[in-house]
Amino acid sequence: MPRGVIDIEGIQSPEMQALKNKTTPEDLPFNITKIGHVVLRCTDMERSVKFYTDVLGFRVTDVYPETMIPGRMVFMRCNNDHHGVALVGGIDKPSPNEELHHMAFEVDSLDEVLRAREHLKKHDVTILFEGRRRAGVQIAVEFLDPDGHWLEIYWGLDQVGPNDTARPPEEWVEEFSLEDAIDSAPVGQDTTLADPSLKKG
Repeated sequence: MPRGVIDIEGIQSPEMQALKNKTTPEDLPFNITKIGHVVLRCTDMERSVKFYTDVLGFRVTDVYPETMIPGRMVFMRCNNDHHGVALVGGIDKPSPNEELHHMAFEVDSLDEVLRAREHLKKHDVTILFEGRRRAGVQIAVEFLDPDGHWLEIYWGLDQVGPNDTARPPEEWVEEFSLEDAIDSAPVGQDTTLADPSLKKG
C-alpha cells in the first residue's frame, strides 16, 4: 500500500464514488452485528498457538485432533466469545497473503498500542507499520505472525452511525510512527496518553 498518498481526485472519480455511494437495502431479513471470527491455516500448530497465546494474549478454548479435522484445529478467544481466532494446521508453506490482506485486533487505549509495540519488539516479531492509517484514522502497529499473516493492533477507529457519513479524506492524518500519530491528531481524536512516559523521544 503506497504510504503518504491521499489521492482526493482518485477518490472523487465516478468509479470510486459509485462504489462509495452503494446503499444497503433497508429490508434485509437479518442484521449482522459484528465480524465473529477468523480461521487461519498454519504450518506449525505448536509454534502458532505459542505466538497467539504468549505474544498476543489469546486463550485456548477448545481443540480438535487429527481424527476430527485434517491438520488439527485450535480455537482461541480474546473476550467472552468462544473463539475469535482459530487455527487449522497442515499447510506446508507460509501464507502468501493473497486473499486475506490483514486482520486487526482492537485495544481499549492508545497506551496499549504503545505497550504492544514494545512487547512485539521484545518477542522479535516483524513489525510492518506503526502510526496512523488514512481512512478510519486508527492508530496502529502492524506485524506478521509466524506464518506470514499480517495482523494489526489498533485504537481510535472512527465510529460512524448508520445514516452518517465517514470523515472526509481531507481530515485524514497519516503518520509513520506512533509518536507522530500522537503529536498530529485529526479533528476529534484525543491522543492524550494516560502514561506519557510510554512515548519515545
